[in-house]
Amino acid sequence: MTSTMTEADVLDLLERVGAFRKGHFVLTSGRHGDTYINKDAIYPYTRETSALCRAMAEKFKDLNIEVVVGPAVGAAILSQWVAYHLSEMNGHDVLGIYADKDGQGGFILKRGFDKLAEGKRVIVVEDLMTTGGSVKKVIDVVRQKGAEVVGVGVVCNRGNVLPEDIGDPPKLISLVDVQLDSWEAADCALCERKIPVNPDIGHGREFLATHGI
Repeated sequence: MTSTMTEADVLDLLERVGAFRKGHFVLTSGRHGDTYINKDAIYPYTRETSALCRAMAEKFKDLNIEVVVGPAVGAAILSQWVAYHLSEMNGHDVLGIYADKDGQGGFILKRGFDKLAEGKRVIVVEDLMTTGGSVKKVIDVVRQKGAEVVGVGVVCNRGNVLPEDIGDPPKLISLVDVQLDSWEAADCALCERKIPVNPDIGHGREFLATHGI
């Protein structure tokens, strides 16, 4: 792909790989929604993943990025592809690393990755951003290691997350912004219309078990 993808291109790609789903879903927050972005559906499709990451890399190609870091698990794949495309565009090695969960709700740079990030110009990448919590934690740990966070790139910003919500990186880009309706379970319009909850995506199975359905 030689040119930047439009939002319509990104949405079309997400629909093609089954990442953009319509129905009745229970979200991580416990709220119900009629649309679900199944980010994990992207990664089996390497060409599509590469295309998204190339589009993201294009947004940062002139900023002399040295390291790309993403929160594990999914964004570890993004960090590799974005770093690859930045390396190709700029003619020098850009490293792709990832932050592990620390088991206490935060993230940590292990495996010697902290040394690779130290003193470097870094971007943080993520697939789906709803509150920005994970991205902010990764930014914090990267900064603690002496890296300069130049920007953040996400595939989909579905929570209208702003730079000030995640630690004020100089640049925040998303390939697509979506605003999705959701309801508290007690006020769910889909439940009222007796539309079945999808048990296979999101937290539908747990909801159905809890409510004896």
